[in-house]
Amino acid sequence: MQEVQTLAGEMHANGAMDEATWRKITMRDVEDAPPLAPLSGEDIRALRERARMSQTVFARHLNLTVGYVSQLERGGKRPTGAALALLDVIRRKGMEAVV
Repeated sequence: MQEVQTLAGEMHANGAMDEATWRKITMRDVEDAPPLAPLSGEDIRALRERARMSQTVFARHLNLTVGYVSQLERGGKRPTGAALALLDVIRRKGMEAVV
């Protein structure tokens, strides 16, 4: 699938594939992506501590509120959507991938 995406991107860039067709391929690949693994409060705290950041600094880098980060770490809330996606990137590639 990665090779198909790369080829489609190149075809779109050189004008051989129109925008609508390129977006259909991209969206189909995104929709077939496996769901992100959930993160526990302990997992999120470990990510933040590994980055050597306070909750305030961590929240600022992720464009979240300090209260939300605190609730995530205590297990009061579970990350979803964009927050979960960013935390998954940090888990896989480290904080350097988002700062």
